[in-house]
Amino acid sequence: MLASRRHFLRSAAAMSLAAPAYATLSGCGSSHAESRANLVPDPEGWLDLPEGFSYHRFSLTGEMMDDGLLVPSRHDGMGAFAVEGEPDLVRLIRNHEVKPGRGHETAFDQNEDTYPAADFVYDHTPSGKPLGGGTTTLLYNTKTNTLLRSHLSLAGTSTNCSGGITPWGSWLTCEETFDLPGDGGNEAHGYVFEVPSTEKGLAKPVPLKAMGRFKHEAAAVDPRTGIVYMTEDHKEGLTYRFIPNTPGRLIDGGRLQALALRDQESADTRGWSDQTIPVGEALDVRWIDVEDVTSPNSDLHIRGHKAGAALFARGEGMAWSIDRDGGSVYFAATTGGKARKGQIWRYIPSAQEGQDGEDTAPGQLILHFESPDAQTMDMCDNIVAAPWGHLVICEDGDGENFVHGLSPDGRVYTIARNAHKDRNEFAGACFSPDGTTLFVNVQTPGATYAITGPWARLAMV
Repeated sequence: MLASRRHFLRSAAAMSLAAPAYATLSGCGSSHAESRANLVPDPEGWLDLPEGFSYHRFSLTGEMMDDGLLVPSRHDGMGAFAVEGEPDLVRLIRNHEVKPGRGHETAFDQNEDTYPAADFVYDHTPSGKPLGGGTTTLLYNTKTNTLLRSHLSLAGTSTNCSGGITPWGSWLTCEETFDLPGDGGNEAHGYVFEVPSTEKGLAKPVPLKAMGRFKHEAAAVDPRTGIVYMTEDHKEGLTYRFIPNTPGRLIDGGRLQALALRDQESADTRGWSDQTIPVGEALDVRWIDVEDVTSPNSDLHIRGHKAGAALFARGEGMAWSIDRDGGSVYFAATTGGKARKGQIWRYIPSAQEGQDGEDTAPGQLILHFESPDAQTMDMCDNIVAAPWGHLVICEDGDGENFVHGLSPDGRVYTIARNAHKDRNEFAGACFSPDGTTLFVNVQTPGATYAITGPWARLAMV
């Protein structure tokens, strides 16, 4: 685990070292409106990009994978992993937000002969078919822009929305659902599952129950401590952290807590009323223990808020980023702010995070950005830290959907537009370990895109 963690830190440091070089280019650039207007229309009608950029579209819903199963529908959160000794290769683990009873396409839509062994399926429908949620793992060559192979890597889960990579080389896939036995399956859902990036087949589907049962969205791990931060996609959602008993072994259990503001009990950060938080203001944080974390009544957020935890407006994407403070967790609240078009929050962990001395030097919460209208940014969703020190943000809005960049000083610029007539949401943004390729999903029609181009020039806009 320590070797993997060192590799993770070296990779993160290398990415952060690129930031000053990019940042020197960003002193004067075009406006957000200009960057959007300068997108080049795609003659194929899939993805509009800035001049000089190109994409490869691959792993489409319904295609056959190398394990004989079909690519499921509703591509969502995704993480990218280095392949040791192969600098041109990257492993992607991709969620599929497939829900029971919705008619979504699954990996098993051919016949019953494709069903995996029961030990490798978390849950089944009453008819015996595996639930269609889960993950797929893809091996991609960034030099040749070629998908080398793909397979199903987690089966029988539900509504796998986003998640997060770990320093030890796994993907945390999160179920965004409160479903109980009888709601399309036989098991309770709303858990985090862990998928090793090196798994060549199906991972054993073990719910990490100590991390809580709620409408999970995303996760981010502080590589210095192994603490996992998590968002909740609910209009009265909380933000959580999980302090593992054994860093790097989440299955060993740990302590689940919810974020609260030190000077305000049961705060409402959503900005929907007169109770607003200014952009840039640093607020001291404390963490509240939450009990009965498997929450049979699906009320963890209600109990946590009553105990003093702060409300967030549908927590969505979350990302760890190396920065001037050593590292921060950024996360999206998709309907936050006066316009209800989204907020980006930044949490700076305490130097004593999760330890006894934390009260004397608490972590801080900062409202990093709030969208004033849909034209600026419409419902931020999945996010990732870019090599040049900005955030890359996927939209899940009501109209056209875009991938945006967000600079540290709050400037928004456009990277991509979904040109398809369905105008569906973007998801799963992540960079190859060498920073050359941005991978992103469009949920419907399900496809993954590998975007390449002059990123240094784009950082000027």
